[in-house]
Amino acid sequence: MDNNHKDRLRFVTTGATIYILIGFAWWSVLLMRKNEETWQLHIENLRLNMQIENKYRDDTTMRQAPEYAVLMQRYNNQQHMIWGEGSFLFLGLLVGVWFINRSYNKEIALTRQSQNFLLSVTHELKSPLASISLVLQTIKKRNIDEDKKQHLTTNALKEADRLNELVNNILLSTKLAGNYEVNPEAFDLIYLIEDLIEKYQIKFPKIRFEIQSGTLPLMYADRQGIESVMSNLIENGAKYAGENAFVHIKLRYDDDKFTIDVCDNGVGVPIPERKKIFDKFYRVGNEMTRKTKGTGLGLYIVAEIVKVHKGTIRILDNTPHGSVFRVVLPYSYQPSAVNRQLLSGSRYGYEV
Repeated sequence: MDNNHKDRLRFVTTGATIYILIGFAWWSVLLMRKNEETWQLHIENLRLNMQIENKYRDDTTMRQAPEYAVLMQRYNNQQHMIWGEGSFLFLGLLVGVWFINRSYNKEIALTRQSQNFLLSVTHELKSPLASISLVLQTIKKRNIDEDKKQHLTTNALKEADRLNELVNNILLSTKLAGNYEVNPEAFDLIYLIEDLIEKYQIKFPKIRFEIQSGTLPLMYADRQGIESVMSNLIENGAKYAGENAFVHIKLRYDDDKFTIDVCDNGVGVPIPERKKIFDKFYRVGNEMTRKTKGTGLGLYIVAEIVKVHKGTIRILDNTPHGSVFRVVLPYSYQPSAVNRQLLSGSRYGYEV
């Protein structure tokens, strides 16, 4: 659906809604007038009857008659009924229009996100495939030395890993929408994060990664799910980090909960966008002009896996600029062994 068609459809629906509301208001005015005319006819009829029976002397005498009180009560009841039912129907119509408009806006937003997703996935799939194809063609058609071949092969493997990661994210998002199964196991969270940092340090050589942690117990959760959470948050921080780029991961354990902060010094997330970025396919900006790569699935996967683990995620402002993604996960493992204390001087950080 192109923008012109959307604008025309919005114009038609808005015009129809305004027409219905104005028509309903005019119908209410006409009904009030009819009730007033009916009331005046009843009053004239009462006056004529009282004149025939020689009971009418003036309007004051008529207003004191019991029949007048009955007519007045009936008139007031009808007025109240018109106001009450009219207001109820008018509010119901407004609520209905609001729901329709909200559904329409959601449908438009979903269509736009789906289009962005298709554009980004097409690019994300095409780029590594083209790189791998170029490497294979180069190796096949040319006589190159072993060092050059090793370099090309390494680049092809990186692109294959990137392609594999993209496919895994798509498959995982599909599972999260229906039949995702949690397979809990005990593991060391700090080791898991350090392994991920080794991977992303190669992918983002200019980023300074750091871990800060105190004493942590073993975590009992879906290891693959938590690895996906941390992988997406670390990559997200690295992609949007600014000058003198850094990604800090801060870990702590208290009140039977793990708190994980992934901090970057990028542009940050605008407050209006903070509730939307966890939606499926949602990305800030337009896919045709956006510079950073992605599919809009990473943060959706993060939020869904955190929800499955009965945890929470929220976005905070970093100082002086950037974002902090804070994940809080409950402590659900009761190890029989003594909890392993993390030592200072770990590969990427220190104990605090």
